[in-house]
Amino acid sequence: MPRLDDHFWSCSCAKGRRHRSHQRTGSGGVAAKVGKMINSSVPGPSLLVAHSAPDTDPSRGPQSTGVGGRGASSCHTNSWHHHLVQRSLVLFSVGVVLALVLNLLQVQRNVTLFPEEVIATIFSSAWWVPPCCGTAAAVVGLLYPCIDSHLGEPHKFKREWASVMRCVAVFVGINHASAKLDFANNVQLSLTLAALSLGLWWTFDRSRSGLGLGITIAFLATLITQLLVYNGVYQYTSPDFLYIRSWLPCIFFSGGVTVGNIGRQLAMGVPEKPHSD
Repeated sequence: MPRLDDHFWSCSCAKGRRHRSHQRTGSGGVAAKVGKMINSSVPGPSLLVAHSAPDTDPSRGPQSTGVGGRGASSCHTNSWHHHLVQRSLVLFSVGVVLALVLNLLQVQRNVTLFPEEVIATIFSSAWWVPPCCGTAAAVVGLLYPCIDSHLGEPHKFKREWASVMRCVAVFVGINHASAKLDFANNVQLSLTLAALSLGLWWTFDRSRSGLGLGITIAFLATLITQLLVYNGVYQYTSPDFLYIRSWLPCIFFSGGVTVGNIGRQLAMGVPEKPHSD
C-alpha cells in the first residue's frame, strides 16, 4: 500500500511542476509581448536604410566630390597653361632665329634696305625685327592647332618631326631663291615662288585650314609691310607691287605654313583647353 507521505510528496511535486510551467508560460507570454513591443518600436530594414541615409550626410558627398573635381580641374588648367607657355617660348625662339638668318640674306643681297641709324650690329638687322617676327611666329604657331580643334579637323598628314624639319628646309630654300635667283623680270620670279609655296603646302600640309590661314597670313603680313615701307621704316629695291616686291606674299604664305606645322607638332600630346562652367 502506498504510504501517506508518498501521496503528499507526489501531490506537492505535481503542484510544483504545474506552478513552474505556469510561470514559464506567463514569462514566455510576457517575453513575447515585450518582443512585439520592441519590434514595433525598432524600424525595419527599409526604415533603417531610410534613416541611415541622412547619417551618411549626402551633402558632404557632393561637396567632397566637388572639391576633388575642382582640384582636378585646377591641375588640368595649370598643366594646359604650362604647355601653352612652353610652346609660345619655343615658337618665339624659332621666329627669332628664322628672322635673323633670313633677314640677313635679304640685307646682304640688297633686297631689303634699312636706314643706317637703325641697323644693329647683330646680323645687320634692325633691333625690332627679331622680336616682331618671334611674336608673329608664336601667334601663328598657336593659332594653327587651335583652328584645327575648332573646325573638328585634326591635322594628321605627315605628323613627325622629320617632316617638319624638311618643311623648314624648303621654306629657307624658297627665301634663299627670292634673293639669289635672277629672272628676266619680277613676274617670273613671283610665279616661280608662288608655285614653290603651293608645293610646300601640298607636300607638308594639305589641309583646308592650313591653306586658308596661309592666305590670310600672307594678306595681313603684306598689308602691314606696305604700311611700314610707306612710313619709311625700311624699303625694298626695285618694288613692283606698290611699295614692295610682288613675291613677298609667297614668302609670307610659305612661312605661315611652316610655322603652323611646327605649332601643330608641338601641340601633339598637349591636354585640351579646359572648358569654363
